[in-house]
Amino acid sequence: MSEASSRATASFLDHTPNPLAFGTSGLRGLVKDITDLEAYVNVKGALAYLAGSGGLRPGSGVVIAGDLRPSTDRIMAACAQAIVDSGCSVENAGKIPTPALVLHGIATGRAGVMVSGSHIPFDRNGIKLSKSAGEILKSDEPGIAREVARVRSEEYGRSLSESAFDPSGMLKRAPALPPVDLAAEDRYVRRYLESFEPNGLAGMRVLVYEHSAVGRDVLGRILRDLGAEVVPSGRAETFIPIDTENVTDELLDRLEGLAAAGMNGRRLDAVVSTDGDSDRPLVAAILPEGDPSRRRVRFLPGDLLGIVVADYLRADAVAVPISANDAVDRRMSDRGVLLRKTKIGSPYVVAAIDELVRATAHRRVVGWEANGGFLVGTAMALGSHTIAALPTRDALLPILANLFAAAEQRLSLATLWSALPRRYGRAGLIDGVPVPVSGAILAQFVVPGDAIEVDIDDRGGVTDRTRSGGVPLLLPEAVAERWRKRGELLARFFAPEFGFDRIARINVLDGVRVYFQNGDVAQVRPSGNAPQLRIYANADSQARADQIVEFGLREPDGILRRLGAGVFVK
Repeated sequence: MSEASSRATASFLDHTPNPLAFGTSGLRGLVKDITDLEAYVNVKGALAYLAGSGGLRPGSGVVIAGDLRPSTDRIMAACAQAIVDSGCSVENAGKIPTPALVLHGIATGRAGVMVSGSHIPFDRNGIKLSKSAGEILKSDEPGIAREVARVRSEEYGRSLSESAFDPSGMLKRAPALPPVDLAAEDRYVRRYLESFEPNGLAGMRVLVYEHSAVGRDVLGRILRDLGAEVVPSGRAETFIPIDTENVTDELLDRLEGLAAAGMNGRRLDAVVSTDGDSDRPLVAAILPEGDPSRRRVRFLPGDLLGIVVADYLRADAVAVPISANDAVDRRMSDRGVLLRKTKIGSPYVVAAIDELVRATAHRRVVGWEANGGFLVGTAMALGSHTIAALPTRDALLPILANLFAAAEQRLSLATLWSALPRRYGRAGLIDGVPVPVSGAILAQFVVPGDAIEVDIDDRGGVTDRTRSGGVPLLLPEAVAERWRKRGELLARFFAPEFGFDRIARINVLDGVRVYFQNGDVAQVRPSGNAPQLRIYANADSQARADQIVEFGLREPDGILRRLGAGVFVK
């Protein structure tokens, strides 16, 4: 779609719409831009695409759900109108986790519409679409965009009297949603109660940080039914964005305070929570009393949390995004597990899982993201039970698998985690960097051609490492020289003054990921759904990983700001 057509407007509107756009997972935008009309054209267009591509049976039901943002109810009503006008019936699953909606959709052969902005601030929201087989993939997005453009043209072509929308883009008569049907929520709860050993968490005392997570009640219910004593805490009626990839000192302080209050003279084993739509986990261990200057809670980032889950499920093939802590590489190599790296975003991980299931003999295929959301590609035995496939990001499985692994081995979570490879990660971001701007910055570090990952040795030799399992290829001198120039430019930003060693490897699968001779790793990437520029770090100590991110975010002259005002290769 051209810029001109995407910014077209209807004669009856009193504003120029800002069309929603796909991010790493789903459509996102400011609430003020997600008018009823904008939600309607996107959902009606997506359903038309799904009906034509086999992802939606004509006349079938579509499951709709939402998170606890203040804007969600209105947007759900507009989406419901689009579903009805597409010739489908609406099943209102209410306020449930995104994975619960997708699980129910797969089980019943229905498409799904989840109104949620996930972890982003409350002034934004989004729409996550799923087909009867599961998540919308990146390969679906062009077809959806064409159908959305067609529906948009139809709706914009109506006069004010003909349109169902007023000049502000709101429905003249918003529909009432059907009564909530608990089938999707109940199916999700049964998934875990029927997969894990009954009473397997007996003796554990777990604090659930409820805040405004849509799955807060479901999480507490499942933990109780599996035997844990649950301490609910921190419930909020206003929306609180929790980004499990950007766990700040402020959030850790909050968890520390909740844990201290929750102990109340008694043992506490863990603090658990999720993001807004409950597809990303947050898990913190409670450390023994000791140094009063040290935190009593230890947060484990999602990419490391996923290693424990993969071990617990005895996975034999794994897909993770390139941003994952390289402890994943070490652990999977030690275990002889096939590892595939993807671009960042659950649709890419789903596509890689699908490929592993189709093209390999592996039968325990899983994936996860740096935010901790875990995906199961194949049904697999879990003790005396079986857990079904759920190829969409989920927060409950990583929480439960970590607690069960600790309980079964009679270890504290902190002791369980101490056996992980000693690689440490941190992530952070700066706001107010438009995605096209940050994308243009990082595009300067890509050399045209097939190479995605290259090694640069201390004599300037450049080797293409892109071909997984293949023989490394020494690049022609002209191409090698362009990669060397990229390395020299990156070294101006990731400079010795910040403690960086010689650049040994560059990966441009998604953003730019830089590997240094001393083992440090830094990756810079635009957010796929917000005007943010993110930095990820891995190192041999938490202090160094924290320091890399600090250097990246420092104002006004940190690495990310310097990149934004940088000198580019010509």
